[in-house]
Amino acid sequence: MTANAPALKKKRHNRMPMLAQAGPVSIWMILFVTIPMLFIIYISFMSRGTFGGVEYTPTTESYATLMDATYFKVILKSLEVALITTGACLLLGYPFAYYIARKPPEVASKLITLLMIPFWTNSLMRLNAWMLLFQTNGPVNNFLQAIGLTEAPITFIYTPGLVLLGLITNFLPFAVLPMYSSIEKLQKSLLEASADLGATPRTTFLKVTLPLTFPGIFSAIILTFIPALGTYTVTDMLGGGKVLYIGNIIKNQFGAIRNWPLGAALSVLLLVITALLIFLYTRFAKIDDLEVL
Repeated sequence: MTANAPALKKKRHNRMPMLAQAGPVSIWMILFVTIPMLFIIYISFMSRGTFGGVEYTPTTESYATLMDATYFKVILKSLEVALITTGACLLLGYPFAYYIARKPPEVASKLITLLMIPFWTNSLMRLNAWMLLFQTNGPVNNFLQAIGLTEAPITFIYTPGLVLLGLITNFLPFAVLPMYSSIEKLQKSLLEASADLGATPRTTFLKVTLPLTFPGIFSAIILTFIPALGTYTVTDMLGGGKVLYIGNIIKNQFGAIRNWPLGAALSVLLLVITALLIFLYTRFAKIDDLEVL
């Protein structure tokens, strides 16, 4: 028993730094993530008050309302736009990430910095810049008329197209960074071995590069799809209140309409979608790739 005492003491000593690090993180997660999420779930099963707010009478009315044709169409449209945004970010981001990953480290770091520079400015400034560019008498319309493509100004602002453009440009770095991290880890010897065995560049990409960088692609999907589904600032400003998605409805339910249970039910829907994506990620990819941001 005495002989094992030093070993047990050493083992206990080795555990202390881990507990010291995990303790504050666990407390933070419980107080500011777990408890608020549980409260939102709890509120979603309550009733709306006569003058707004919450009456603590259990009901599933809010979830039944989600199946109403109006809300159901908004949910489907939000999923469609989030999918299009994610697909566009992957198509644009993968070649860019591959290009950066193939550059020397000092060049790659500069390119990553250039990618992130716009996001060091206020998001409202970026969105206002898009509105100024695409307004009726803005530079884009003036250019199109100057080269003869259009005779009259085109209405860009407050349209789903401009909202989609804003979403793509807003979330593109969230797709590039995890894919860059995954491609940068790819061993060149594997590509050389594929070429030595007679594989064409296309075959090498489809059979070697793409499967090995799939974890980065999947993490890019999560980091793009989830915020694109729930954002409301982009749609509020570039859509002018005419383009409504899930995020806008949640904001309105907790704000002007004051139907907190319905807003909570929509929030729970987003939580379920997020949990499903993370579950799929843990099954088919490595969780380490989510740590690039």
